[in-house]
Amino acid sequence: MMPRLLESPPGAVPIFAWARAVPAGAVKQLQHIASQPYVVEHVAAMPDVHMSEGVAVGTVFATERHIVPGALGGDLGCGVSAVRFDYPASAIDRAGLTRLLAAFARAVPVGDAVHRGRGLPLPPGLEAARLSTHRLQREWERLAPRHLGTLGGGNHFLELDRDAGGDLWLLLHTGSRGVGAAIAAHHVRVAQVHGEGSLPGLGTDTPEGAACLADTGLACHFARANRDALLSRAGAVLADLLGREALWDSRVDVHHNHVAAEQHFGRTLLVHRKGAIGLVPGQTGLIPGSMGTASYLVTGRGEPRSFGSCSHGAGRVMTRKEARARIRPDALEHALRRVVFDVGRSASLVEEAPAVYRDITEVMEDEEELVTPLLRLTPIAVLKG
Repeated sequence: MMPRLLESPPGAVPIFAWARAVPAGAVKQLQHIASQPYVVEHVAAMPDVHMSEGVAVGTVFATERHIVPGALGGDLGCGVSAVRFDYPASAIDRAGLTRLLAAFARAVPVGDAVHRGRGLPLPPGLEAARLSTHRLQREWERLAPRHLGTLGGGNHFLELDRDAGGDLWLLLHTGSRGVGAAIAAHHVRVAQVHGEGSLPGLGTDTPEGAACLADTGLACHFARANRDALLSRAGAVLADLLGREALWDSRVDVHHNHVAAEQHFGRTLLVHRKGAIGLVPGQTGLIPGSMGTASYLVTGRGEPRSFGSCSHGAGRVMTRKEARARIRPDALEHALRRVVFDVGRSASLVEEAPAVYRDITEVMEDEEELVTPLLRLTPIAVLKG
């Protein structure tokens, strides 16, 4: 669809929305960010836009020399990864899928679980990471080895999917865990003291802004390393049980909570994305649906008004509280009758039911200017955090 121009407050930059419907609460949040003194060009709202803490999920905006820690979400570098196996998904029956999910849960700490003791060795580039304060450094040294290779909770997942040709795919969604949360919280506090605007932004030419930019980059690096570790562990489980290695050249990995220096409109801008993926033209990305609906491999089309961005998923239409009140466990089990999952957790998993999210088909229709679909992936087994 062509983007709609939403009403902007006087003096604010324009707001373009690639969503057929934008919730009223999200409109107010978009108008708030569009009014900030550091925002340039315009604000872009993705098809999965919805209200969230501080800044709506699905918000993309740019600055010249400011980083806005409160506009990136608490899970810095959160994103998704996927890899294909040259193995027919139909060859794994429900009992086999159940065994695989149990093996994943043994191999990967899920929910609040972390590695015990000293944890895992950090990969090159992170083992000697230096954070901007002594307190953050201590948090890094305490958390990073124990949180590396852990899934977390909420909407994070490990998932097995089937593509149109019948091949098996391994998908996962997670981020920087406690490391990113500590970094985000610290710099939000700093911005409240030293920042500019009612949603405080830090000038990158100041010590506070430079520190925020560097620490945020480390959090995103850790998030990618976390997904690497998880994909390696889960891929090893599959290789052991199926006798087939992953096709690692098929690997896709994208952040959706991050800031990046990019070229747009003839200049270098700091593009902030909360719940949005940035893809250069032709780059492959992954847009997940819900635990019962399809995900899509896509390529970016480089739409300039979206800053080369697209949705990061289907987008919630219910809060977790609303989902608990409105969706019964048996309704969830019916909706997921073709997907293997832990039925014993149905009462808590109603928060992630397919009905909680927008129709992913509509989301994809709304962003036809932003991405080109390559492959539809259908879920067959899901391990939720």
